[in-house]
Amino acid sequence: MIVEIVTTGSELLLGQIVNTNAAYMSSRLNDLGFDVLYQTTVGDNHDRMKAVLEHALSRADIVITSGGLGPTQGDITKEVSAEIFGRKMKVHEESKRRMEEKFIQRHVTWTENNMRQVILPEGAEVFLNYNGIASGVVLENNGKYLINLPGPPSEMKDMFERSLKPFLKRKFGFKHVIVSKVLNTMGLGESLLETKIKDLILAQSNPTLALLIRPAGVIIRITAKADTREQAEILIEEMEAKIRERVGKYIYSIDDEKMEQVVAKLLKDNCLKVACAESCTGGMLSQRLTSIPGSSAYLDGSVVTYSNDVKMKFLCVDENLLKSKGAVCAEVAGQMAEGIMQLMEANLGIGITGIAGPTGGSKEKPVGLVYIAVAGKYGTKVTENYFSGERDQIRYRATQQALSMLRHYIMEHDKL
Repeated sequence: MIVEIVTTGSELLLGQIVNTNAAYMSSRLNDLGFDVLYQTTVGDNHDRMKAVLEHALSRADIVITSGGLGPTQGDITKEVSAEIFGRKMKVHEESKRRMEEKFIQRHVTWTENNMRQVILPEGAEVFLNYNGIASGVVLENNGKYLINLPGPPSEMKDMFERSLKPFLKRKFGFKHVIVSKVLNTMGLGESLLETKIKDLILAQSNPTLALLIRPAGVIIRITAKADTREQAEILIEEMEAKIRERVGKYIYSIDDEKMEQVVAKLLKDNCLKVACAESCTGGMLSQRLTSIPGSSAYLDGSVVTYSNDVKMKFLCVDENLLKSKGAVCAEVAGQMAEGIMQLMEANLGIGITGIAGPTGGSKEKPVGLVYIAVAGKYGTKVTENYFSGERDQIRYRATQQALSMLRHYIMEHDKL
């Protein structure tokens, strides 16, 4: 069954509210085996909403809306839906009774416009609202379904699980499941990553593959459709094995596991401690490492060293080097990593120095230039990096690269 989700409300188009409803419904519907092929957002305008809903019904079997069921003149979704299906509107007595009870419980007097929430299309199947007032409705004509759910996320989610899910199961059954698995990668750009698995992408049918850029790197999403979750997972595992043969060393985690969680586990498993010397990242790397409970088991300490004096005093960075090459260079990053490792008596040290912007850059050393070093028993490794984006994006990408370097350093040398 093809599904289209239509979210309504001018506030969505104005960017005043983040559209979380579409994401939630798409995720849950895919879990249930329905193909969500379209998402549309439309404002509170009668003619535009009618055109959008009619177009959606022309290409989908089920159209699910959220929003526009409230008491104001801008809440027109039910009225437009009823017009499309040629239904009259009338008071739904059970919804009215429940509304009156709720206002009595709240010690609030309801006004005439609240009646709009309980006037529903004739012949509709009604979903009662247990978290609010506005009831949801299902309209059907010639095998096409138009379903109106409320806009407030708490009301929509409750109605989805309590009423819509049983309705869909009763009408269509859950014949298939759609399962996705995300492989998080670091170290390859989107274009190069695609080149390495391009034949798999071109040959895809079930499961399907998609590459998506995220702040933490590029993800590979594998999605399979099958009769059962177990069958879908087998299909995913077969595809994942082929991908790992090509780019396995760049895959650092699956699904929602973050880089700092992966690195924290590596450090603990190998009984290692790290210390950080941060300049342009201003403590962000340390914050990520300490966001995990029990971080004292693997983080000895950190120093934020913005001035040259602090670099020299605490990290023993060479004064002549700072004068000749400046604070932003590979040699300084390396000495920062080695200095913090010695200062904290840690197994590993990380040094980060760069230009996060938006000012401070030059032709020779532009904004986004960051040197990152990892020091340990097997020597010091330094990388020159050019990150794009705003200041916080550059800082985050620098910490992601630092964690990735630390991960590879540990894995390459096993127990240090």
